[in-house]
Amino acid sequence: MQNASLNRSILALAVPAIVANITTPLLSLVDIAIVGHLGSAAFVGAIAVGGSLFNMLYWLFGFLRFGTSGLTAQAIGAGNTEEQRLVGLRSVLIAIGFGLALIAFQIPIGALALDLIDPDATTRRLAGLYFSVLIWGAPAVLMQYALTGWFVGSQNTRTPMFISLAINIINIGASLLLVYVFNLGIRGVALGTLIAQWAGCLLALALARLKPLPLRLILRRAELRRFFGVNISIFLRTLCLIAVTVWFTRAGARQGEVILAVNTLLLQLFTLFSYFMDGFAFAAEALCGKLYGAGDFIALKRIIRRFMTWGGAVALLFTAIYALGGAGFLRLLTDDVTVLNAAAEFRLWGVAIPLAGFMAFTWDGIVIGLTRTRLMLVSMAIATAIFFTLWALLTPALGNHALWLAFLAYLLLRGLLLPLLTKY
Repeated sequence: MQNASLNRSILALAVPAIVANITTPLLSLVDIAIVGHLGSAAFVGAIAVGGSLFNMLYWLFGFLRFGTSGLTAQAIGAGNTEEQRLVGLRSVLIAIGFGLALIAFQIPIGALALDLIDPDATTRRLAGLYFSVLIWGAPAVLMQYALTGWFVGSQNTRTPMFISLAINIINIGASLLLVYVFNLGIRGVALGTLIAQWAGCLLALALARLKPLPLRLILRRAELRRFFGVNISIFLRTLCLIAVTVWFTRAGARQGEVILAVNTLLLQLFTLFSYFMDGFAFAAEALCGKLYGAGDFIALKRIIRRFMTWGGAVALLFTAIYALGGAGFLRLLTDDVTVLNAAAEFRLWGVAIPLAGFMAFTWDGIVIGLTRTRLMLVSMAIATAIFFTLWALLTPALGNHALWLAFLAYLLLRGLLLPLLTKY
């Protein structure tokens, strides 16, 4: 494949994935916007807490998407259409099992999660109500994870984009109807989101057209062992990711509300950049997995170099944007002069995020496509250890700068270790 052809293949997968990534946060934003006009700050707090509960909960099951995409792409590369279908069916079936388990254990799970966040009594009650309604969407959400991975592995990121857009449109319409017409308050917001989740799941199932196969084929022991072998590493890697994310927030909170606000705002620069880089990571999962499954290792090395070029270009673009417009972006998020003045001291850390992090995103996608997820776990474990070590050693001298230095070192090390471990 020539460079122009490679670029077209990459962008054809990356651009729809980027659009889908950008629309995904709209679910929680719509809920917050609606309850924000109900007359009590407790409603907003409840949605924020409830959203955090589900983010933590579903994050643990991200392997249903990542593992499925790599296995599907390799089946396509090998020309094995039956195995492609089996991977999708197997992942959906496992997602249903986990979703039903979450519903069955919703009371202890909800109580434990609320204890960890520890909101005030009013917020806890409202968040508990939100959780008790939305937990019934667990099978739908996890099936969407599985099907999104299957679509991406099948070299199709357009369908997940359309599904994501449909979910958001349904969520807006259903939530507005239930809150402002039927006066159901926060329960109506939760029901609107629940309806949207199930509608998106049914749409994904319809578009996937995964015709049933005998259960004995879907549940073959060897394939189940491979599925969970790939995904246990992703699960453990996710635990490391959550540990760093939670500690970053906790360490900021321990320095007072101003520093917590500053770190939260600057992390939005990381989040925005991640939406774009994840799009290229999804494309890497699909294309690298397909070439690996086909045994075309020369083309695989070529496309890895091309992904690195795109990743570097996107990183340079975002670095320039953040350097020139980062202060203006922060002013869009808050007009608190105290927070903005404090943020000025740490803004360069936000500017450095793209160059420090682009290799981690790119190589995560490549390694998922190769289904060499144990290497992802190894690199993440080492980077996580470095994060906590640097934070502990440097905080007494550098304060919040130590937290940011540790975070960027963690991102950079992940990106540097993976190509060394994969030897590509």
